[in-house]
Amino acid sequence: MNTLHLGLIGNCSVGALIDGHGEITWACLPRFDGDATFCSLLRERGAHGSEADFGYFAIDLADVERAEQHYLDATAILVTRLHDRHGGCVEITDFAPRFGHFGRMFRPMMLIRSLRRISGSPRITVRLRPACNQGAQRPAVTWGSNHIRYVAPDLVLRLTTDASITAVLQETPFFLEDTVTLVLGPDESLPDSVGETGSRFLEETTQHWREWVRSLAIPFEWQDAVIRAAITLKLNAYDDTGAIVAAMTTSIPEAAGSPRNWDYRYCWLRDGYFVVNALNRLGATRTMERYLAYILNVAASASEGPLQPVYAIDGRATLAESEVSTLPGYRGMGPVRIGNLAYQQIQHDVYGSTILAATHVFFDQRLARRGDEALFHRLEPLGERAVAVYDKPDAGIWELRGSARVHTFSSVMCWAACDRLARIADRLGLLERTAYWRTHADRMHGVIVDRTWNPARNAFVSTFDGDAMDASLLLLAEVGFLDPADARFVSTVAAIEQDLRRGDFIFRYVEKDDFGEPENAFIICTFWYVNALTAIGRRDEAHALFEKLLARRTAHGLLTEHIDTESGELWGNFVQTYSMVGLINSAIRLSIRWDQAF
Repeated sequence: MNTLHLGLIGNCSVGALIDGHGEITWACLPRFDGDATFCSLLRERGAHGSEADFGYFAIDLADVERAEQHYLDATAILVTRLHDRHGGCVEITDFAPRFGHFGRMFRPMMLIRSLRRISGSPRITVRLRPACNQGAQRPAVTWGSNHIRYVAPDLVLRLTTDASITAVLQETPFFLEDTVTLVLGPDESLPDSVGETGSRFLEETTQHWREWVRSLAIPFEWQDAVIRAAITLKLNAYDDTGAIVAAMTTSIPEAAGSPRNWDYRYCWLRDGYFVVNALNRLGATRTMERYLAYILNVAASASEGPLQPVYAIDGRATLAESEVSTLPGYRGMGPVRIGNLAYQQIQHDVYGSTILAATHVFFDQRLARRGDEALFHRLEPLGERAVAVYDKPDAGIWELRGSARVHTFSSVMCWAACDRLARIADRLGLLERTAYWRTHADRMHGVIVDRTWNPARNAFVSTFDGDAMDASLLLLAEVGFLDPADARFVSTVAAIEQDLRRGDFIFRYVEKDDFGEPENAFIICTFWYVNALTAIGRRDEAHALFEKLLARRTAHGLLTEHIDTESGELWGNFVQTYSMVGLINSAIRLSIRWDQAF
């Protein structure tokens, strides 16, 4: 049975998920939102040899007894060891090349699998069975003396290898005597032998990731967890455009049998802000700079219309949603969806998310290109939109599909847009614009407080004139709307505890929505709660809860979107950037300082 205990490899152009026995179960090519070349995550493997059994890349060891798996330290390189019952062992090293080359970042559409005999006489079978047309069929196959071509309607892949071509084509078992290299990528010849290419690319990719990690300003405590989270966030950034996907997968349900299963292989402006903010705190500023270019291009394309909450990684606005009949879904729990109708929704918090992301470049002196007056004026129309809509109904942060209300978080983020524009204007010495945006921000702040503070609940509530709680209220101090010491924030945290906490986890809300009552907890909300507890002085409670959250990660230190509060099973799309952001932010807040450590 499929699980989400998977390893993620990638190079910021492509990504792949690999199970504990070294099977590539998910990879979309030629980019994150492309066709599902490997899709056994959404369709279980059947009997070997069946024509209906395809969509994966496996290295099967005869008489396999056990498996073990780990990342090379401080890299995105995954190592799997398979042991047979006779003392044989094979090691599989999986990675996507990424390193500097000729003054640019080399990050091809390429997956490399290096096989090495560790002991005994391991007998393996290479099963490379790509899919095309969303898992509907297998591509045509041609081959030469050292390569196999997989020809799909929109993509041609080439496997170059020093293994027997016949053994790969016919899936004939063979004894692994020494090493074998499998390079799956564009339909291009390699300049060197496949073994030399694989070895060189592995060495340079290892060096690249370790140099990148070395540049991070990580907290003293929980270093391994933060490093893995940072690498994972980086892998979800699409370097070519600067977009950041919410997750690598589509249609992993939020709970067993739930119809809440969406395609997350796109860039939500809100999620993107949280990601670049977390990476920026760690010193990884280039992702932020590229993301800013992406959102500015998106905003320019939107012209006078509203910003969408989500866009394709190439900036495309339309993400028409459809169901795929050829894939049964994770553990058979369909439907599988391609596209996401959330692009049609109105979510007013996007204006705050966009301007908050851009604010960094006006204040961060590490950046090569700083924000200037021209950029400020390009942001002002977004602020005007925030002023116009902050008290209007929308779908909210949780993307309700069947109702619209004036959501507190959306209004607060519109306020944040104006507040930051005022601060940027002051930074640039634009006194008239400072006063203009400060006046708007102060007026909006007053209205929001009047309409969302509920005296009967002694708390801020999720909507104007409402009485329900919503986990996004935990961010009121985070975005600067309230001081953490404000008694109203403290009492709001208490109200959220009362209404939304289930065991060790915080639900995003508990009201019925278009699909009924939420069944599992949204992981990021519990990290928000940890941060809120820290901010209001309940640090010991926050520390203990954070440790419990860390214990819920997979063996590789990764998290999904949701968690079953009783069983601890992870659900939802994987790897969820939101959740990894939460881990980083909480670790930074809770860790002792380096100068206190020794």
